[in-house]
Formats: sequence, structure tokens, C-alpha cells
Amino acid sequence: MRTELVTTLKRRATELLNELEQSKEPILITQHGVPSAYLVDVQSYEALQRRMHLLEGIARGEMAVEDGRTVTQAQARKRMARWLK
Repeated sequence: MRTELVTTLKRRATELLNELEQSKEPILITQHGVPSAYLVDVQSYEALQRRMHLLEGIARGEMAVEDGRTVTQAQARKRMARWLK
């Protein structure tokens, strides 16, 4: 991953965006030597959001199992009957 200064982003924004679109490699933006933001292309960002949503669903499911909030397959089928027609 490459790193750029915030001043470079200010001066060369269009060029950096074009390079980002081509390489799909995130750019770490630093301000006063401290990481400040990541610049990522839209497709990569949307893919990350989809993955995060999926992982959050899995985590909720694991917590439900730990809490004992489960049902049998027959109970689930009965609850889902109207959507499974």
C-alpha cells in the first residue's frame, strides 16, 4: 500500500484518483506524519461494505447460539412457510 501526504492529495487529487482507479490499491493519507485516512476506489469500498454486513450477520447468529436463541429445523420451516411456497 502506498502512502501520500495530505498536501500531495491536495495538489494532485485528479492524478491520484486516476491511479487509484487503475491500480485498485488503497492509498494511506497522512497528515503531519500521522495516518489520517484511506483513499479507496468505489468498487473496493462497496465490496468491503458487503463483507462487513455479512460478517455482522454471522456474528449476530453466533451470539444467538451462545444465548440459546435457536429453533429446530421444523420450527424454522413452520415460521418460514409463507416465504417457502
